[in-house]
Formats: sequence, C-alpha cells, structure tokens
Amino acid sequence: MVYQEDVIKIAHYFAGLTLGEADILRRAMSGKYRDHNRFSLMKEQYMAGCKTMGHTEELAEEIWRQMVSFAGYSFNKAHSASFAKESYMSLFLKTYYPLEFMVAVINNFGGFYHTEVYFFELLKTGATIKNPCVNDSGELTSIKGTAVYVGLIHIKGLHQKLLEKILEDRKEHGLYLHMQDFIERTNVGLEQLNRLISVGAFGFTGKCKKRLLWEANFLQKKNKSALHADPVLFSDEPLSFTLPDLFDHPLDDVYDEIENMGFTLTNPFSLVDDDPGKYVTAKDLSQHIGKTVSCLTYFVVRKHVVTKNHDEMFFGTFMDKNLNWIDTIHFPDAAKNFPLHSNGFYRITGKVVTDFGVCSVEVQRCVKVGYRHRSYANLN
Repeated sequence: MVYQEDVIKIAHYFAGLTLGEADILRRAMSGKYRDHNRFSLMKEQYMAGCKTMGHTEELAEEIWRQMVSFAGYSFNKAHSASFAKESYMSLFLKTYYPLEFMVAVINNFGGFYHTEVYFFELLKTGATIKNPCVNDSGELTSIKGTAVYVGLIHIKGLHQKLLEKILEDRKEHGLYLHMQDFIERTNVGLEQLNRLISVGAFGFTGKCKKRLLWEANFLQKKNKSALHADPVLFSDEPLSFTLPDLFDHPLDDVYDEIENMGFTLTNPFSLVDDDPGKYVTAKDLSQHIGKTVSCLTYFVVRKHVVTKNHDEMFFGTFMDKNLNWIDTIHFPDAAKNFPLHSNGFYRITGKVVTDFGVCSVEVQRCVKVGYRHRSYANLN
C-alpha cells in the first residue's frame, strides 16, 4: 500500500522542501490540480530543491516520475487504518454471524448490490425468509433464530401512516386475530389491504391469498370506520364465507412478491423459461478451463470499462441456479453484439479462463431468456 504520506516524506527529504510545501505538492499531484499551473510550479520548485541538495537532474526526474506514477493510487494512512479496521470487523461478522450481518446490511439500505442479492445470500446461509406479516414484521427486517421476517418498509406503495398504525395498534392491543380484526382495528382501505394480502402479510390466518382477496372485498365494505374509533370491549367472531376451492400457485406468489416489493424472497430460477439443469454451474467451471461452456444465469451487476482504443467493454456478475457467483468478461466485440439490455436471465456461452485460481467466462454470446408467464400457474 502506497500512502500519501510517502510523497510528503520523499519531497521533504529528497528535494529539501518544507513539510508544508511537500503537502502542497502531494495535493497538486491529485487529479483535482493536475491541470492547474500549481502542478507545473511545484515541479519547478521540486527540481530547484533537488539541484540545491546536490542531486543530478536525471535522478531528480526519475524520482519525480515515480512519485507522479503512484500518486493517483496513494491513500491517506489514517483513512487506510480506519477502513482496514471496519473491513476486518465486517468480515468477522459475515463469517461467524452471517444471518445477522445480512439483515443489518438490508436494514442499512446501502451496499453495492440490489436488496434482493442480500436476501439471496440469506437463503444460502440457511435462513428461513418470512414474507412481511402484520403480526410478526416490524418496519425493518428482523431476525428470530434462523427465521428472518421481511420488514413492512419493503412493501411498495404501503402508506407510512398505515405502517405506523399497524405497529402501534399491535403494540397496544396485541396481535391481530384474523383479517376482520385487522380491518376493524386499522380501518385500512381496500387498495392497501389488497396490497398486504398479495405480499402474504396475512399468512398467519392459514387461508390462501385468493380466498382472502374475496373476503377482503366484502369485509372492507362492511366495515364502518366511525364505529371503531375506540377499541371494542368484545370482539366478534369472524364472518364465515362459502367459496369454491381456491389455492395459490408458487409461481403466482413469486410474481406477487416482485410486483409488491421489487424482488422475490425465493430462488428466482423458478421464473426462468428454460431448464437450468442443462447448463454448467459455477462450481463446475474449474472442470472446463480452456473450454467453451454455456451457463444459464441471473444478472446481478456489471462494471463498464473503456479500453485504450476507446472501445466499450464490461465485466459482469451473475448467479447460477444455486445462487453462486459467475464472473464474466465481455470484450468489445461481445459487448457490442450482445449487450446487457436489462435485469433478468441470460444464456451465456463463452470460454472458461482462470486468473489466480478464480474462474471467469470470456463471453462469446449472451442472449436474454424469457420468464414463465402467470398463465402457466393456471395450467398446473
């Protein structure tokens, strides 16, 4: 690691500059001042100092070249120590408390990746992820043992006032007994109620979502908000309904999660319109080094790069059916002919290469793969 302090020491001892002048030189070397006259003036002062100290011009130029070459990569030593400490702490927590660590990252609403990636990591650590629930979830995501309850904050379009009402009423009067009890205690509107049902927030009732949606339409119309300004002394038995046999298909549940939260809480490969079993997975890449393989992947992120010839290329990160990472290299031809249009599934064909023991795929072909439609659920 090259530290910014090294530039100051070299300039101070080698060119005879004062510490203040050396620090100005260090700042002048940054990209912020490279195009300013200050940088040229500091070089003149540096060269003059070297001459006074008895150094040859050739030696002074070489030292200057070395300082300039690493100045763009130098780092403040105090900052380096702080980041190193934070990195070691994060690695410790991720290694020994992986569930708690991922929940903390999710609640921080930061990180490099989309929120769904951290939920996928939770799945890989053995967590049981529970849908947002009006009885078990808080505003933020919480953890109880190996069970992770998704926070109500992740429900798109859920009004903040309703979220607060749900939590306050639950804290004051206890868990909601059933959906009718929830409606009477919160005076929720039909649109917000349907959103909660669709995301699985009434799973504790044991009723399928299709049945709950039918009941909600009747119960919400029957509810009179004026009658429930204060808690009732005696709770009524929930109304019973005679409905045909209804059931929820897992594929519908996944789509409901995506529509209401922007991501799914299960393995996304249940959505892909292809057979993941036909393709090479991440753990098998090492057996195919130097060979051309095809992988069925789920897009995570890409890094855009401009080459020295001003061509565009990028590095990609994908997941396989086991939620393991596959790194890809898209050189200019592949990047131009097979761009990543959007998130989703891609069928990638390319050569397996290795660098420092890590396998990647040099992409030759990258084609978008479609999603299974909801209609598929109605056929099964």
